[in-house]
Amino acid sequence: MRQIEQLILQYCPNGVPWVKLGEVLNYQQPGPYIVESTEYNNMYSTPVLTAGQSFILGYTNEKTGIYKASVDNPVIIFDDFTTSFHWVNFDFKVKSSAMKMLKSKNADTSFRYVYYAMCCIQFIPTEHTRHWISIYSQFSIPLPPLPVQEAIVEVLDTMTETIDTIDTLISLRKQQFEYYREKLLTFGEEVPWVKLGEVFELRNGYTPSKSNVAFWEGGTIPWFRMEDIRANGHILSDSIQHITPAAVKGKGLFKAGSFILATTATIGEHALLIADSLANQRFTNLKIRKSLEKHLITKFVYYYFDIIDAFCKEHTNVSGFASVDMEALKNMLLPLPSLEVQQSIVEKLDTMEEFIHTLEHLRALRQKQYEYYREKLLTFDK
Repeated sequence: MRQIEQLILQYCPNGVPWVKLGEVLNYQQPGPYIVESTEYNNMYSTPVLTAGQSFILGYTNEKTGIYKASVDNPVIIFDDFTTSFHWVNFDFKVKSSAMKMLKSKNADTSFRYVYYAMCCIQFIPTEHTRHWISIYSQFSIPLPPLPVQEAIVEVLDTMTETIDTIDTLISLRKQQFEYYREKLLTFGEEVPWVKLGEVFELRNGYTPSKSNVAFWEGGTIPWFRMEDIRANGHILSDSIQHITPAAVKGKGLFKAGSFILATTATIGEHALLIADSLANQRFTNLKIRKSLEKHLITKFVYYYFDIIDAFCKEHTNVSGFASVDMEALKNMLLPLPSLEVQQSIVEKLDTMEEFIHTLEHLRALRQKQYEYYREKLLTFDK
């Protein structure tokens, strides 16, 4: 930081000029690099980028029309409608015509610096229009002399490399976790097997009438939707939206210690509830029957739900709207190992999961640090 401050004093004694993004970046269609196949498989080698937040849709076996990006020849992929963008330095094809390629216009500007400056722009699209041409290219960024740009990039690259290293560790640990989860949860005839319908009491979720304010105003009871799982993971204690006791039907709340499983729409998504609550109609609630409560550890069942998830995706009824074949689900067999075996499995998987959470927490801290210094380094007076 001290070195950068000295460079700014040396090269920018009268301040830093600001330029429009359209003055430093070229904007072009991906042209022949649009993917034609709809077949994607992680065994293939070429990534397929699509519009939206994630950008990686899958991998294709197409051999022609591949854009040859590299570490020395990167591009910024820009989504014309959402204004999301990503730095890309590997060979790729694109899926959506909404995606455009941005490249540097001249050698006197650090392309990587411009990318970091773009990350500081706060803009939320309000209309479905071509945002680069009409809006985004008109945003101004500070453009100090090249030595200052390069010094800033060096600092921010070091931080992003640290984040990338943590991401790699998280990915490896998740692969390890999945391997051992499958291994630990694979049983044969050495344990008894019970039908899912005999293990759980099943109830459907529902949405109280939105027109009745008495069901919603001042509500304190958690009411879960898919958004809650996306925001807070697979163990849920509170929700984004709440309902009142007046909205609760005759059978009462879904009990803490039970599960919700998406049996329509986003099939297979699931969560363990650790608070009395309800959920919308996408979910089926599964509560362990009293006769088996002393024979099953809740956390063991929680881990086994990943296998139930996969079963649901393979057993669906498609008649206008995809849904799980409930009869098949009720007849799915679940293993019933001893409590000692269950507890041992839970302890091993808990330890691995806690380590992943520790890495994710560290990653979040490093991300905040990076964003703080990025804003600090790229803040100049106009």
